Amino acid sequence: MKEFVEYVAKHLVDKPDAVVVELEEKEDKLIFKLRVEQSDVGKLIGKKGRTASAFRVLLRAIAAKEGKKAVLDIIG
Repeated sequence: MKEFVEYVAKHLVDKPDAVVVELEEKEDKLIFKLRVEQSDVGKLIGKKGRTASAFRVLLRAIAAKEGKKAVLDIIG
């Protein structure tokens, strides 16, 4: 899943080298902390948060297959 988050994020931003994904596990929940350049945060969030929402839906679907819950935090 970490590779999925990194792959999608790198293809959405202008500075893919600055993308860093940290994974934190708490009980049955996976927390993905996605760090990008400040100027790229808007590209990941999208208009009215639609890009970020779609990203989170896909991540939750992948996690559900493994019986876990996933949360995506975008940090600029």
